[in-house]
Formats: sequence, C-alpha cells, structure tokens
Amino acid sequence: MKVLILAAGLGKRMKSKYPKVVHKILGKPMINWVVDLGKAFGEVGVVVGHKADIVKSYLPEDVKTYLQEPQLGTGHAVMCARDFISENEDLLVLYGDVPLLSKETINKLKKEHEEQKNQVTVLTFVTDNPAGYGRIIRENGKVRIVEDKDATEEEKKIKEVNSGIYIFSGKFVLENLDKLSNNNAQGEYYLTDLVGMAERSSTVILEDIVEVSGVNDRIQLAQLETIAKQRILEKLMLSGVTIVDPNSTFIGPDVEIGMDTIIYPFTIIEGYTKIGEDCEVGPYSHIVDSNIGNEVKVIRSEVEKSVIENKVSVGPFSRLREGTVLKEKVKIGNFVETKKTTVGKNSKAQHLTYLGDATIGEDVNVGAGTITCNYDGYKKYPTYIGDGAFIGSNSSLVAPVNIGKGAITGAGSVITEDVPDDALALGRARQIIKEGWAKKKREELKNADHKE
Repeated sequence: MKVLILAAGLGKRMKSKYPKVVHKILGKPMINWVVDLGKAFGEVGVVVGHKADIVKSYLPEDVKTYLQEPQLGTGHAVMCARDFISENEDLLVLYGDVPLLSKETINKLKKEHEEQKNQVTVLTFVTDNPAGYGRIIRENGKVRIVEDKDATEEEKKIKEVNSGIYIFSGKFVLENLDKLSNNNAQGEYYLTDLVGMAERSSTVILEDIVEVSGVNDRIQLAQLETIAKQRILEKLMLSGVTIVDPNSTFIGPDVEIGMDTIIYPFTIIEGYTKIGEDCEVGPYSHIVDSNIGNEVKVIRSEVEKSVIENKVSVGPFSRLREGTVLKEKVKIGNFVETKKTTVGKNSKAQHLTYLGDATIGEDVNVGAGTITCNYDGYKKYPTYIGDGAFIGSNSSLVAPVNIGKGAITGAGSVITEDVPDDALALGRARQIIKEGWAKKKREELKNADHKE
C-alpha cells in the first residue's frame, strides 16, 4: 500500500512563522507522528506547500515529497502527487496535522477495504455536533460525501461525518482524478468527490474520535498533547513502570522503558530513548535520544544522545552531551559535564568537572574541578587517560595529551605534555611562604584606618 500524507496547509490560526505540521507534541513534530504511522503500512509520500523546505527538513530521507502550489484543495493535493500513485496498489490518505491516529484503526479500515473489494473505504465518526464536517450520504448501496457548505438543511442533520481518512484503489484514483471539478462553494477540488464516483464503497465508523482530531490552533495542540501524554503514561504503567506523578511527567511516543523502573516527578523523556529495568530517573531530569541500561540512576540531570550502561549513577546536576558513553558502574556526580567522551568501567568524576573529547579508561578517579582543555580557539583535540590513573583536583589537561595507566597528576596542575604510565606529573608554580606577612599586612591596614 502507498501512503500519501497531505501537509501543504498554511495553518493561519497557529499564529506562527513555522508550518503547522512541524509543531511538536511531546517533543515530536506532528508530521513525524503521521509519517511513522504511514511507514507501518507502506511507502510514504508527503504533499508539501506552505514553507515546503521547512517541512522537508523534518522528513526522513526515504520519504518522497510533492509540491502543491497554490493550494486548491485536497483533490488538487492528490493531483500534485499523481506520480506517487500506483494502479497496482491501494492508496491510504492521511493528514499531517492529525497525529493520534492508531495502527489498529488503519488495520480495521484496511480489512474492510480488502474484504469488500472496495474502490474506496472511508473512515467516519458519529457526532452530535456535525457542523463543519462533510456528511456521509448512502444511496443505492453507494456512499457519497457532501461538504458542510454545500449541504442542504436536511443533509446537515446527518450525524455520521467524514474524518478525511480514506483507502482508495490506486487504479480507481488514476482513472478518475481528472474528473474532479472545483464547481463548489469553496472553488476547490474536493477529494471527497472521488468517493461519490465509486461503484464499490463503504465506511468504517470510528469510536474514539480523538484519533482523528486535527490541530488548528495552539489550544488544540495543547489539548492533544495532554491526551497523548496520558495514554502513553497509562500504557507504560500497565507494562510495569512506576510513574510517581503523571501530571508532571512527559514521555514521548518513541520512548521504551523497562519493568520496575521508577520515573520521578518533573521528568521529560523524548525522542528515540530506551531505558532498561530497575532504573531511577528524576526528579527534574531531561533525557533525549539516549540508550540507558539496567539499574541506572539519573538524578536531576540532562542526557542527550548518550549511552549509559548498567549500574551507572548520574547527577545530581550533571549534563551528558552528545557522544557520551558511560561504561558499567561509572559514577558521574554533581555539576559534571561530558561531551564526546567515553568513561571506562568503574571510573568516577564526582564533582565540578568538564570532560570533552576524552577517552577515559577503567578505574580512573577524576578529581573535583578537573577540565579537559580540548579547544584552542580553532580546533578540538583529544585527551586520553589510562586505566587506574588518578587525576588530582583542579587539574587542567591541555589537549592533545595522554595520561598513562596508573599515572597521577598533582592537584592544581596544568598538564601540557604526555604523562608516562605510573608517573607523577606536577605542573604548578612553586609555593612561597613569607613568615609574618599576613600579620604585618593586617597591622598596616589597622593603622591606616586609625589615621583616617
């Protein structure tokens, strides 16, 4: 099956300089919710229009795009993607601003379409307030749709309405697309008119109307996010995850979390993140696109595009930036920042430390206040620290530099040259003591005060 997503609209009511479909729900652009759904059923194409380049920038490389300019209705959008349609495959039509549609619903629609050997199958729902929706009209065993602005007073009383989601026979679409007319109140080419041309058609009535709720303004965006959040958290809790306070916890649709993990309040987990079993995350943590093992603690910290292996502790107030890899039983403590750094098994950086572009071996202790000076204003350089090394507090490791296995750097040292295995490196000024200097200084200041 081919899947065509219509995403060319302006979205005026969003009051935004960005296309409506790139606005996010739980950290994920709406268009990507729909693309991921479509990919479960076949090849995906997207019709773009308003600020097309921005929309394209959010799409995976394997998604084909088709430009609709100007935007002259849903039928015209499909016309613009004529080359995407195959006469040998069915065509599923979705919308870039309808993000909560489920696979189960599409499977029901697909089953009805195939069993009835339809030319078109329409997803519908029943509402007590049908104003604004196209009405479903059945005549002589066929289905047609009348848009609200074109409906008669009698037709407007019909409560079964069109969701806009269809499965068409590709051959039927190609044979009838050019028959569409814009002779209507909107002056547009309606895709709904194709439904009335079909000899074999039927509907599937959707019970959960939220699935086909679209977004027209930021109020509706927030409403759908609330619903999506609740459903994701309920699913996780039923699978064995403890969510201490669902009201203050935000977890994206692509996140996986293992059994007996506890998520504390005010935590945000987004992107393609995977968290193992028996972990503790939060409170006040933010994790994006990361892979976290079992028995890990992430307390009041930020983690982005990082890998954390089993039994690691992070935080509080740590920041793991892109490219961080923490091996088993590593301890990263308060106010520690890492970037493109691998920390070996059982190693520690407990306090006030920056580790950038570094490779750190096993059983290394990094003292408080240590920094890797990885940037000279022009290029980034690596730091290597061997197994069992001890980095004294307030050490500055000026890259490129290699600290050998079992080596020690003295507290307060600036290390600019490689340190051999098992060596002691000191790179600080010689200490000078002046006996009585402090006492003499205090007396001078005291006498000066008396004179005034």
